[in-house]
Amino acid sequence: MTLFKDPAYNFSGLLALGASGQGSAEVGEVLTAVNSINKAGLSAQTYVETFSKLGDRLMGAPEGAKPDEQTTRFRALRAAQYYAQALFFVLGSDDPGSEERLYKAGRGAWDKFCGLCDPAAVKANVPYEKTPLPVWFFRPDESTTRRPTVILTNGSDGQNVDMWTYGVQAALERGWNALVYDGPGQGQLLFVDRVVFTPTWEKVVTPLVDWLVARPDVDPERIALTGLSMGGDLAPRAAAFENRIAALVAMPGCVAPWLGFPSQIREILQPSKEETNNIWNEEVVPELPADDAATIKKRFEPFSVQAMLGAREGKMFTDFHTPAKRVEALTITDVVGRIKAPTLVLDYDFEQFYPGQPRELFDNLTSPKEYVKLTAAIGAQLHCSPMAPQQHCEVVFDWLDQTLSVR
Repeated sequence: MTLFKDPAYNFSGLLALGASGQGSAEVGEVLTAVNSINKAGLSAQTYVETFSKLGDRLMGAPEGAKPDEQTTRFRALRAAQYYAQALFFVLGSDDPGSEERLYKAGRGAWDKFCGLCDPAAVKANVPYEKTPLPVWFFRPDESTTRRPTVILTNGSDGQNVDMWTYGVQAALERGWNALVYDGPGQGQLLFVDRVVFTPTWEKVVTPLVDWLVARPDVDPERIALTGLSMGGDLAPRAAAFENRIAALVAMPGCVAPWLGFPSQIREILQPSKEETNNIWNEEVVPELPADDAATIKKRFEPFSVQAMLGAREGKMFTDFHTPAKRVEALTITDVVGRIKAPTLVLDYDFEQFYPGQPRELFDNLTSPKEYVKLTAAIGAQLHCSPMAPQQHCEVVFDWLDQTLSVR
């Protein structure tokens, strides 16, 4: 299962390869890109260049006959995937300042794909504090039949195309509606509007539910909420306070995202902001290897506009304390018991970011619950089953269909 020797690049490459089964990548395109990167020498620069050029190529006209709408549509979806691949590592490249441009390229590809769906995804802005939430609402058809609907919540560094892979297509094939959105710290709200993550995710989900129940094609009694990656913390937090959620899926279960950071990073955080930042700036930053510095910039940018803007200039942020406390504030152990909705908690063999946390979430739930571990025996190991999103969706939607008595 090794595409790249570096685990971070390998995981990202596996996500792209696995997405091929849902049409949001192509095996040959991904493996050709992998070979090109390895031949040139794996680095952030070669990775970003290779995948961004692949996205550019797919957004252009293909060779041969004029493409029909389906060709154009799925080329745009794959382009969104490849731009997302480049975006993830751009802060470690020679041009970190191109981050917003790369995001917008991927967003443009995603919007093009959504507009060519049949029916086209409904695009809207849902009111939220000072910055509206962009949403994309997918329907099997344009009738006013009230259907079960799933709200798909992304994680700390995913893009909209991942929601197609991990839910939209599966939902549509089963006669469900699906809602994709950017919340604080995600997509447009992060890269353009500069709004970072909030620990009170129910304030994000409640206006989405309000928007959905006002539609004639949504069954208000059958609204499900899923959370992918760090969304496995955000979605349960929302469901603890938003009682209109009829079913909840945590993929994987997560109760403390801060514990997903290496212990050496967590140990920097002290009660005193001044002491914390002195340790960070005087003892840690000067000794950081370039690759580790790029990783830290990426992981902290959704929690600090200063970190994001500094990283785009090739600089390391100086205030460690503030974003670290924001990550720490996402801990939900004290509210899990409030969740009333039936809940499916997923776990994975060799879960590398939140080991042990899915079981902790499951054990603390008092609502009807089920725990499923996806395993290496079926090729579904690692965080979010990067090589098996189809199996992943089968597990999730079989449970949702049964729980909400859809069939």
